[in-house]
This record gives sequence, C-alpha cells and structure tokens, in this order.
Amino acid sequence: MTGPVHFADALISRIRVLQQPLCVGLDPHLALVPPVFRRGSMAPNDPATVEAVGEFLETVIDRLQDRVAVVKPQLSLFEQLGPAGLLLLQRLVQRARNRGLLVILDGKRGDIGSSAEGYAQAYLEPGAPFEADALTVHPYLGLETLEPYLQRCQYGRGVFTLVKTSNPGSGDLQDLQVGDVPVYEQLARGLGHACAGLCGPQTGFSALGVVVGATYPEPALRVRAALPKALFLVPGFGAQGASAKEAVRGFIAGPRGLEGGVVNSSRGVLFPQLQAEDAAHWEQAFDGALAAAIDVLGQAVVA
Repeated sequence: MTGPVHFADALISRIRVLQQPLCVGLDPHLALVPPVFRRGSMAPNDPATVEAVGEFLETVIDRLQDRVAVVKPQLSLFEQLGPAGLLLLQRLVQRARNRGLLVILDGKRGDIGSSAEGYAQAYLEPGAPFEADALTVHPYLGLETLEPYLQRCQYGRGVFTLVKTSNPGSGDLQDLQVGDVPVYEQLARGLGHACAGLCGPQTGFSALGVVVGATYPEPALRVRAALPKALFLVPGFGAQGASAKEAVRGFIAGPRGLEGGVVNSSRGVLFPQLQAEDAAHWEQAFDGALAAAIDVLGQAVVA
C-alpha cells in the first residue's frame, strides 16, 4: 500500500507537464464580480450574493481544469459572507480537487499551541472540514508554532510560510536589520532545517514553502540562497505591478526550464473585462486573460 503523494512532488510534476507555474487566486471581490454573474444587491449578507459567487467561481474552476496546476482561494473573502460563505468554500475546494487542481488555502494562519493545532486540523488533516492541499501561515509568534502544520506534511500536505511579502508596507518589519541581515533573510535561514527535512523523493523540493513577493525580486535571490529546496509562492504578479521575469527571479533551473514554485494571479485573470454583459463575451475575456498569463509565464521560465 502506497502512502500519499508528497505535496512538492505533486505540484512540480504538474507544472513540468504544463510548462508554466501559474496559480490562479480565487478571490471573490464582490464589487468586481462580472455583471453576467451578479445577483441581487451583492451585499455580503444577501443570500443571493453567495449564489452569485458560487456560480462565478464554479465556472472559473471548470475553465481552469487541465490549464493550471493550482488555485488559491483567499479565506477572508469567503469569511465575509458568513456561514454560507464557508459552506461555499468547502464546495469549491472539493470541486477544484475533483478536477485535478491542487488547492492552497490562503489564510495566513498563525497562533500558539492548541490554537495552531486547531487550524492544522481544520485545513490540513485528512477528512478535515476544509481539507486542502496546502495552507499559508505566518511565523511571527515563533518557529515552534509551525510544528502542527509541518506534522501534516506526512499526509501529502504543503505549508507556505510568509517570509517577504508583496505589499508596500512589508519592509516595516521584514526589512529591519538584525546585525547586517534583514529579518526576512534571518527567518529564511531559521526555516532551513525544517525545509531540508521535508523534501520529496521525486523532485527534491520541500513541502515547506515560502511566500516571496514578485514586487521584491532581489530579496527572492537571498531567500533562495538560504532555502535552495523551498517552493516559492509568489504574489504580486500582474495587477500589483511585477513582471513575469521578476516573479520567477527566485526559481532555479530544472529539466524543463526554471522551476521551484508558483506565481499567483488573481484579479488579472478573474476580472479581465468588467463590462462583459453575457456569458459568451465573459468566457472570451476570461480565456484571453488566462491564456495571456500562461503565455507570459511560460516564456519567463524558458531556461
């Protein structure tokens, strides 16, 4: 009897087949939901809103099948819809996984002791209420708080730890110097032992990954030097202004080009043309935006 497939092996293997590292963020910004899907007031507490978001993202997921390796739902945008939003999240995660997509839940969870254990059980345990393939976490309550998540890597799960994020204010703390080394690099060094102990047998990449924003490509090189086997989850590409080449700056040469992580695009793919009033025009606009992202990232990883 074989065990679960290692998360990094599953992800990198799919990326090698597709020859591009696009991750599509499932971020249901209510004001941006295309007109063809909108229902009622689109207020968070309007029951019609959940139905609208569900129809929209189910359609998106179906169109992503066999075109990308992974999707990344943003938990906060489902939590804003209340209990019905969380039930929708469950449904969408299962739909994505049934269609062969890996799912990274973007919750940036971080807490101590039993609280961290609760998060790990909710998202990474087999049979969990929101069972996904990976979860984003933050380490700023101490590296030992990552342990409950890392324990779940034995089930074929992945963990992405915030290191150098893409937002403009990330440098307020992450760039502070500790001696002559910035905090983000000290953190990356501190993750080294755990990262090295969770490498997959097929690709050599670790189930412990890091979030490194495309808007700061030079720090990506320093993080990669500290964590040669870590998967990178790269936000900041597209709508936040970073180019494809900047997004893959921390990738390394593999058998089919540069590899070592995924590059997220949310708004750039989900909301390419807000004025598409019918399904056919929306599908055309969505497919065009998706194809453009796939193409530019595919070119960027050509070694």
